[in-house]
Amino acid sequence: MWLYFRFTLSFRDVEEMLAARGIDVSNETIRCWTIKFGPQIARNLRRKRPAPSPRWRLDEVICNIGGKRMYLLRAVDDEGELLDVVLQKRRNHDAPLTLLKRLLRNPPVEPEAIVTDGLASCRSALRELDLARLHRRGRLRAKNRAENSHLLIRRREQKIQLFKSQASAQRFLTAHGDVCNTFYTQRHLISRTTLRTFRSVAKDVWSKATMAA
Repeated sequence: MWLYFRFTLSFRDVEEMLAARGIDVSNETIRCWTIKFGPQIARNLRRKRPAPSPRWRLDEVICNIGGKRMYLLRAVDDEGELLDVVLQKRRNHDAPLTLLKRLLRNPPVEPEAIVTDGLASCRSALRELDLARLHRRGRLRAKNRAENSHLLIRRREQKIQLFKSQASAQRFLTAHGDVCNTFYTQRHLISRTTLRTFRSVAKDVWSKATMAA
C-alpha cells in the first residue's frame, strides 16, 4: 500500500505515515522502492484491467520538466480511464504516432472512434496508420474526459515541485495511470453500497498485483 500512497501523496507524507506505524525510512528508500517495484505492479494491474471502451480521446498538455518545455500526450476512453501516456520533447507527429502504435499493439479492443482537438500532428499520425476514417474532431464537451485527466498530473507536479527528467516523468506517469485506473470510480453515478463493493474489488486486485511483484 506504500506505493499507492506514493502515487497520491508526497514523499514527506508517506514518510510520516510510515513513521507513525513505527517504520523508519528515508525519502531515498521510498524513491528506490517506487523505481524497483512500481513498473512491475503497474504491469500486473494492467493485465487484470477489463477491456476499455472502443471510443478514445487524445489530448496534449505542455509540461515544464528540468527547465525545458515538453509535450505530454494522453489517451483516455469515454469513461475517463487512462489508456496510455507519451512524453516527447518536440511537438510533431512522432508523439501521437508513438502513442497510437502502443495502443494498437496487442489491443484489448479495436477502436471505433478517435477524438482529438484537431492538431495536424494527430491527423498525420492517423493517416500514416490508416485510421483517418476513425478520426473525430472534438467539439464542445467531446474532449472533456481527456482534458479532465490532466488535473491529476497538475496536482502531482505541485506536490513534487515539478518533474526533474523526461525518463522519470514517463516512468512515473505510466505507473500512476495504472494505479489510478484501479481505484477510479465515478461515485456520483453509483450508490454508496455499490461504491463500497467497487472499492473492495479494487483492494483485492491491488493486493494480488503487489504480491506478484
